[in-house]
Amino acid sequence: MAERRAENWTYRLVFIALAGAIGFAQLLPLHPGPGRIPGPDVLMALAFAWVVMRPDYVPLALLVAVFFLADILFMRPLGLWTALVVLGAEFLRSRSFMLRDMPFLYEWFLVSGVVVAAFLGNALMLAIFAVDQPSLGLTLIGLVATILAYPLVVILGGRGVGVKKIVPGEVDRLGHKQ
Repeated sequence: MAERRAENWTYRLVFIALAGAIGFAQLLPLHPGPGRIPGPDVLMALAFAWVVMRPDYVPLALLVAVFFLADILFMRPLGLWTALVVLGAEFLRSRSFMLRDMPFLYEWFLVSGVVVAAFLGNALMLAIFAVDQPSLGLTLIGLVATILAYPLVVILGGRGVGVKKIVPGEVDRLGHKQ
């Protein structure tokens, strides 16, 4: 049991390091000036990929802490994007055992639906409170970019660092079935 906890903590630290690297890269002034096309929300895609593959590696408190810090760093309304991502991640976490038997295309469609719901929820909440927001076209570009980037994030940010889906009947080091 202690070995499994150590493995969980190791992967949690890897997740924090990846989130920090993503945040650092997004804060770099690589595209100064107007006319910048929004890229994918790689941090959300990474969180969803890890929650689907190994829900025990990304607990709720870690998600809240990482995304709330991202809200502060990216000057978004505090807690809104965090709440939407946490709701989406918990929805996916509750279906992670079902998704382990399904092909990747089904997982991608389900995650895409959650991403669309998060983007729509964000736009709706910002509109209700009359907060300035990017145009619909830029929001749609970011949405499509996030959906298209998900498979690459699964490959590089998940399986590339050794995170694999729990397979049915898999046993941990102590012989417990997953």
